[in-house]
Amino acid sequence: MITLGMMQFTAVMLMLLLTLKLLALHDRYMKDRATKRSRWLMVAGTVTLALHFALQLKLGLRQMGIMQSVMLNLVMLIPASYMFALAILILQRRGRTSLWDMVVGPLTWVVVMVFLCIAAFNDGVPLLDHSPMLHKAEVVGAILYLIMQTYYSCRHTISLIAMRRALHDYYDRDIDGILRWMQLSIASLTLLALMVPFAIFANGQWLMSIAFAIYFFIFYLVDSFCSYLTSSAPARMEEAEQNADEMEQVWLTEETDDDNTEESAFAAIDDEKMLMSSEAMQAIDEAVEKWIERGGHLRLELKLPLAAEDIGIRKHRLTCWLHQNGKKYTEWIAELRIEEAKRLIKLHPDWTNETIAQHCGYTDRSFFRTFKKLTGMTPMQFAEQESSKSDNHSR
Repeated sequence: MITLGMMQFTAVMLMLLLTLKLLALHDRYMKDRATKRSRWLMVAGTVTLALHFALQLKLGLRQMGIMQSVMLNLVMLIPASYMFALAILILQRRGRTSLWDMVVGPLTWVVVMVFLCIAAFNDGVPLLDHSPMLHKAEVVGAILYLIMQTYYSCRHTISLIAMRRALHDYYDRDIDGILRWMQLSIASLTLLALMVPFAIFANGQWLMSIAFAIYFFIFYLVDSFCSYLTSSAPARMEEAEQNADEMEQVWLTEETDDDNTEESAFAAIDDEKMLMSSEAMQAIDEAVEKWIERGGHLRLELKLPLAAEDIGIRKHRLTCWLHQNGKKYTEWIAELRIEEAKRLIKLHPDWTNETIAQHCGYTDRSFFRTFKKLTGMTPMQFAEQESSKSDNHSR
């Protein structure tokens, strides 16, 4: 039978192993100051949790009663959760966090400590004895912890949406998968926020179940963080975000180039709404149409700057044109390519799906996912449908 002491010892070992994994990350993966800060915050978080579980194991506070254990939980879990949350946020925002992002966690911890200290020293009951006043302070502390985590979960979600927007405005295919770990990690931190207040007051079988879930979420968070840093994903994300920063800067400083009449035709942009004039939109429509006719959209690895250059316009014009038409670059290119794929399937029923994918600018299995997403069927199903239509027509 698994005992509470065994679980606490396992938690200590798990946190230490995760700490070693974070420390073992090679310096070549720490490409900037934000990444380094995120890694060290993660390390601080796992060390704090290792110390927390070690103290619980050594002092046996949980065995004394829930109240004694809750005090240590609040003292250690609030800063650990704050460091994990801030590490993800710094990674998302490339170090550009607000003052509130930095102080909400410490402020929450200070307020909770004040409540606990007031309750502990003013109720006339020994610290390790049961105290109604201290119990109320602990409940308030758990609620404040939940509020803190809710704040960071909202910030994470907003930042994740911005990151996805940057990807869809730059790459020619859906690569949201590189951020899936982050989405799941945000969900894990949110679940932790909901579970920890119950865990610190729980006992018996409920405590065991919640504790195992918490260990898993922490393991997933740290392990996925390490995997992300050691992959090509950060570089690809940085490239897309730099493009988004350039777009924003251009929109803020857009001015008509009086020395270039061709560029002036595209310069009628409303600074507040970022809308181009109908003349500029029509000119880009014509340039894009010619580009599609010559198959420019079928090039491999066609990032937005390359497409804009091939069309003959500036990249921020293409982005603005797409937004004004209610599209993201990724979905626009996908629609064009899948239309070409459908044409090729009808024209060359003997071609393999891989051959058609390569002709349409795809080099991996994302072609199949995109085709099904836009048509509701696989390329094979579409080919069978067209074949059936041809047979019926011939009859």
